[in-house]
Amino acid sequence: MERRHPLVPAAMSTSIATTFATLRSNGRMAFMPFLTAGDPDTAGTTQLLDAVASQGVDLIELGFPYSDPIADGPVIQASYTRALQHQLTVPQIFEAVKAWNSAGSRPPLLAMVSYALMYRRGTEWFLDQAKAAGFAGFIVPDLPGDEAAELFQLVRARGLDLVQLVAPTTPRHRVQEILKSCSGFVYCIAVAGTTGERAKVRDELLDQLKWLREETDLPLAVGFGISQPEHVDPLRGLADGVIVGSGLVRHLEPLAAGHATLPEVLSEISGHAAQMVSACHGG
Repeated sequence: MERRHPLVPAAMSTSIATTFATLRSNGRMAFMPFLTAGDPDTAGTTQLLDAVASQGVDLIELGFPYSDPIADGPVIQASYTRALQHQLTVPQIFEAVKAWNSAGSRPPLLAMVSYALMYRRGTEWFLDQAKAAGFAGFIVPDLPGDEAAELFQLVRARGLDLVQLVAPTTPRHRVQEILKSCSGFVYCIAVAGTTGERAKVRDELLDQLKWLREETDLPLAVGFGISQPEHVDPLRGLADGVIVGSGLVRHLEPLAAGHATLPEVLSEISGHAAQMVSACHGG
C-alpha cells in the first residue's frame, strides 16, 4: 500500500523528528509530559520544566492558558484558570521559555495553543516569537486539521512542526486529509472527549493505531486519558510515544488549595514523570 506523507520537503528534519528517530532506533517509546504555562506562576513553571527534564523525558508539551479551551477536561481547565487569574500574558510565557531554553540542552518543547490566541496576536508574530523562545512545534486543537494547510506552511517555513490531532471517531477519509498538514508526530487521542484520566486503553484506539501505521510514516503519540505506567504496555509496538497531562497537572491542585508546598509538588511530579519514563523506555 502506498503510504501518505505530509506535503513538505522530505529532507527537512527537526528536533522532534530526530528525537523520535533516535528513540525508535533504540527500541524505546517517547514520554511527553504536559504542563500549564503560568501555573502556579512563571517561575514555578520553569521549576516544573526542570523537574520533568531532569527525569529524562523526551519531549515536553506546554499549554498556553486560554479562557475557552475546547479539548481540555476539568483538571487542565482549572489549571488554565489559575494561571489567567494571575494576569499571565503570552509575552511572559515566551520570556520564561526563552530563559529556560538558554540555560542548557533541553528536550524539544511544543506549544499547545489555541488558534484564536495565535490569530489575536498575529499568527506570524506568534510563530516568530515562539521560534525565538525555543519552541520546536505546535499543537493547535481548535484549528480543524483538514483546514490547516496555510498554518502548516508558515510553521514549516520556520523549520518547526505542526502536530495534528486525530481521534478514534475521526472518519478515515478526513484523517487522510489531516495527515497532509501534519509533521513531527500524529497526536492520537485515546478516547473521544476532553483530556482527563481513564482506567484503560480502549480497543478502538488500538485499531486506529494499526490503520495509521499503514497511512503514514510519522510517529504516533497517544494522549487524552493516558496517565499511568500500566497504560504503556498495550500501546507498545503500535505507538511511538505517550503524553500525560491531567495525571501530572492534578498534582498542582493541593498547592493551589494551600495544602502542599511547591517543593512537595515538584517531588510528586518528578516521581510520576520518572515512572512514565521508565515504562516508556522499557525499564
